[in-house]
Amino acid sequence: MGVAFLTAVAVPGAANAAVPAPPPGFSLTWSDDFGSAAGTGVNTGTWKYDTGPGSSFGTGEIETMTNSTANVFHDGAGHLVLRALHSGSNPTSGWTSGRIETQAATFGAPPGGVVRMESSIQQPNVTTANGAGYWPAFWMLGAPLRTGTPWPTSGEIDILEDINGRSSVFGTLHCGTNPGGVCNESTGIGSGERPCPGCQTGYHTYAVEIDRSVSPEQIRWYLDGNNYFSLSANRVDATTWANAVDHPFFIIYDLAMGGGFPAAFGGGPNAATVSGGQMNIDYVAVYNKPPGGGGGGSNLAQGRPTTASSIENGSLVAPNATDGNTGTRWSSGFSDPQWIQVDLGSTRTINRVVLNWEAAYGRAFQVQTSNNGTSWTTVYSTTTGTGGVQNLAVSGSGRYVRVNGTQRATPYGYSLWEFQVFGP
Repeated sequence: MGVAFLTAVAVPGAANAAVPAPPPGFSLTWSDDFGSAAGTGVNTGTWKYDTGPGSSFGTGEIETMTNSTANVFHDGAGHLVLRALHSGSNPTSGWTSGRIETQAATFGAPPGGVVRMESSIQQPNVTTANGAGYWPAFWMLGAPLRTGTPWPTSGEIDILEDINGRSSVFGTLHCGTNPGGVCNESTGIGSGERPCPGCQTGYHTYAVEIDRSVSPEQIRWYLDGNNYFSLSANRVDATTWANAVDHPFFIIYDLAMGGGFPAAFGGGPNAATVSGGQMNIDYVAVYNKPPGGGGGGSNLAQGRPTTASSIENGSLVAPNATDGNTGTRWSSGFSDPQWIQVDLGSTRTINRVVLNWEAAYGRAFQVQTSNNGTSWTTVYSTTTGTGGVQNLAVSGSGRYVRVNGTQRATPYGYSLWEFQVFGP
C-alpha cells in the first residue's frame, strides 16, 4: 500500500505556536496548528468526527461522542479542545465528549524510511481525586482497518494514553497477539506506564517514530524529545509485525470516559469526577525521512563478541547485551568505573548508539571507539544520564565500541538489556 505524503497547508486564524522545524534528516509531510476561529469545529476536509455511544468502540466507554462545539472546538488561541461534559446526577451516565480522526490522510514509512508523528498536548487538568474515568488519547490505527483487515491484525500504535488523572503516559503497540492485541506490555516486552510530571497543567510533546531503515525495524516512543521506550520487530513474528506496522496509519484524538483501561487501574467516573475536563492540542505534525536519509543502518553489534570489566553473576554476562533479546541483560559489579565493549569485526562508521538500561543505569558515562581496543576516542559523554532507552546520535568510526561508566545512578552496578550500535 502506498504512503500519502501531503504538503503542509497554513491554517488561517489567531496566532499560535509554530509547528517545529523538522528534526535533522526529516522533512515536514503534513501538519495542523489548529489556528481556526474561536468556537468553530474541525475542518471536515481534514478531520472526521467519530460520533455515537462510546460502547460502540469495543472498549467499554460510557460517553457519547458528538460533533457539537460544546465537545470539540477551536479556542481561537491556536488550540483544538476536546471537552468531556456531564449532565444529570448519575456519574456513570450522561457524559458527552469528542473523538476525531484524519479524514483521508494516512501516514507511514516506506521500506528504508522513517516516519515521526508528533503532537503538543495538555492533558485534562484533573487529578486522581477528581479525574476517575478520564481517558485522553493520541493514537493511530492501521489504514488496512478501513479496507476490511480486522483489528488488531491491522495494527494500533498508542502514542499517548493516560487514565484517571494519573499524570502519566502509556505507549503501546497492538498487533495480532492476545490478550487485547498488546504486543509489548502484556507479553513482558516492556513499555507500560511512565511518569509525566506537569502533563495535566502544561503542554508536552508526545511522539512516535516508525523506523524501517534499521534491521530489525523499530518503533520508538518519545516524551518531550526523550526516547523512553523502543520496540524492535524481532520481538514478534515477522508476519505479525508486517501486518501491524508496515503500512500507513490514520491519526486519532479522543477524550473517553470510563472503559476497561481506567477500570483496570481502579477507576471509572464516580461522584467526585468533575465535568468539563479538557484535552488541549496545540499542533500535530508528521515528518518523514526518505530511504537513504541517514540515521538508520543495521545494528552492527548484534551477535558480535562482547566483553566487560566485570559481571554481577554468571547469568548476567556481557553477550546478553548484544543478543537482540531485551529479556536478557548484562550487569556489572557494584563499583566505578565499569565498561562493556563490542568487537564489530572491522573498522566501521557509526552514527547512533542505543542503550536500553535496566533499573541500574549510568549517571555519567562515555561512548568510545577504538581501532585496536587500547586507545579510545570519546564520541559521546554525559554526566546526566537518564536511564531508560537512550538513543544517542554519534559520529565516529572504529572496530571496537564501548560504554565506559564512571558514575552509577544507583548503589548497584551498570545494567543493560541491550547495547546497539548503528551505522550506514
